[in-house]
Amino acid sequence: MEYCIIITTCPTNKEAGDMASRLVKEKLAACVQLSPITSYYIWNNKPHSDSEIRLIIKTRQGLYSLVEEFIKQNHSYDLPQIVQVPVKDGSKEYLEWIDKNTRN
Repeated sequence: MEYCIIITTCPTNKEAGDMASRLVKEKLAACVQLSPITSYYIWNNKPHSDSEIRLIIKTRQGLYSLVEEFIKQNHSYDLPQIVQVPVKDGSKEYLEWIDKNTRN
């Protein structure tokens, strides 16, 4: 099995919490961690800085396309950050736990 972490951000705790709980409930992710961050970026040729909530989504690599589609359908941003970071290695027990808590 191959595993990954998917990173996205949301503008509010409510949106991030709703998305995280649904991802876990629908077994698209074994775990989603939320952290407050400040993002600096260019949008429409103007600099911005905003408070956001970062979601770190732990799942199997085979579920990436389903998670990407879920985020696109449920996100309030026009262009949400959706990036996949492959997991090169991890403890056998933790990776087995991911397997048990995500869809086949």
